Amino acid sequence: MELTITQPDDWHLHLRDGEVLQAVVPHSASSFGRAIVMPNLKPPITSTAAAVAYRESILKALPADSVFSPLMTLYLTDTTSPHEIKLARESGVVFAVKLYPAGATTNSQDGVTDLFGKCLPVLEEMAEQNMPLLVHGEVTDPDVDVFDREKVFIDTILQPLIQRLPQLKVVMEHITTMEAVRFVQSCSYGSVAATVTPQHLLLNRNALFQGGLQPHNYCLPVLKREIHRQAIVSAVTSGNKKFFLGTDSAPHEKRRKESPCGCAGIYNAPVAISLYAKVFEEAGALDKLEAFTSFNGPDFYGLPRNTSKIKLTRTPWKVPESFSFSFGDIVPMSAGETLEWQPSSI
Repeated sequence: MELTITQPDDWHLHLRDGEVLQAVVPHSASSFGRAIVMPNLKPPITSTAAAVAYRESILKALPADSVFSPLMTLYLTDTTSPHEIKLARESGVVFAVKLYPAGATTNSQDGVTDLFGKCLPVLEEMAEQNMPLLVHGEVTDPDVDVFDREKVFIDTILQPLIQRLPQLKVVMEHITTMEAVRFVQSCSYGSVAATVTPQHLLLNRNALFQGGLQPHNYCLPVLKREIHRQAIVSAVTSGNKKFFLGTDSAPHEKRRKESPCGCAGIYNAPVAISLYAKVFEEAGALDKLEAFTSFNGPDFYGLPRNTSKIKLTRTPWKVPESFSFSFGDIVPMSAGETLEWQPSSI
């Protein structure tokens, strides 16, 4: 009826800024000790100075008694300099650099257009500084089917990158395919890892269309076939240390999701731990949940594991239909559903 685990961390989180930041950060801070915060704001966080300032905004938005620690990232562009990577490492607050192929997802218009042609010196400096590269692993060629973009990215960009710079640490974010699972499994431990979201563990692409178009299940990378979902579940519940928790929680107002051109992103921060527990329980692997949520991530990043604990109690609770804020409503993942595990701090 109860399960006690080390405080989890979220290794892929969107907090936005302004009113949205103020609204959503308490949800992440209530369950997670630390989080890798994504830099795709408007304008993006492309410098160490901007990352430091953004971190201060997050800290000011936290509840008074919170010990949540934001781990900052830089947004890689065609003009990022090796010197900026040195500044980032020296800052003590920037822990990774995020690669968005230009046009791949929300606020990625300033992303990279030619990784090998324009970013190689930066990647070499990142390897020298032991600064991980976090990749949104999709190509953006309009001739490539949206459901194949992750596989093509692995074949044409990620595999050549690892071969060229084997010392560069890479996290393949929010993986969605069996090809991504196999690629990560094939790499040496400590060099390549992957984060996994609750939505890609629980949903397949049918969830986008059952009963009509379901905009709140739309994210990028897009949900895939059931065989891919099963492959990801099998990988994370096997105990493999290369996979760890990254929610990719991405808040968007309800009116922007339910629109003629709806935003990509699923807001799962309030329910993430409960959903991960559901996946591991259904797989008969609750004994492996703690490593996935709390050990594998800090071990890969070379950071200490948390010492605090949280408790998961088997107490059925209903997910709110939405969270109402002054700027509008945000609909969480699994809205209206009843979940079996409820987390609380110890």
